[in-house]
Amino acid sequence: MISLTIAAGLSVLLYVGTVLCHYEALRIISRLVERSGLRPRLRILLVLLGAVLAHLLEIAFYALMFWYADNVAHIGGFTGLGTDGVANYFYFSAETFTSLGMGDLYPRGALRLMTSLEVLNGLLLIGWSTSFTFLAMSRLWELHASAAAGESHARSQRHDHES
Repeated sequence: MISLTIAAGLSVLLYVGTVLCHYEALRIISRLVERSGLRPRLRILLVLLGAVLAHLLEIAFYALMFWYADNVAHIGGFTGLGTDGVANYFYFSAETFTSLGMGDLYPRGALRLMTSLEVLNGLLLIGWSTSFTFLAMSRLWELHASAAAGESHARSQRHDHES
């Protein structure tokens, strides 16, 4: 029972930490996009790369906590191929966060609770990134359309002067 309590506490810490991390990452991305002066295509690339980097950082948080729970707190472990490397905690966390769940590594003990809650957290954060990207695209399409209209108008003006 104590193992489940520890796993639940670690999961709450991870949830709060990843939500705050994601909020700050999206806020920073939003500022960078607004102030960048880049073309709309490059701005949306900045949005997408920033969101991926935020997710990778959040996956790393979970990976570190899985390592801690397995090797320090001893509240569970992992079974499957290649469970002895540090990179495998990141791999497991990435497949869990994205709900891919390959099944070649799987948790035992209280880590099963942490894994289940990581899936829920990952789905929520990925959905948040999707919503953020949609809103950014909505604004950037308007910039793109107005820039294209301005270029078309400039070409029309040049053509009129040449005629």
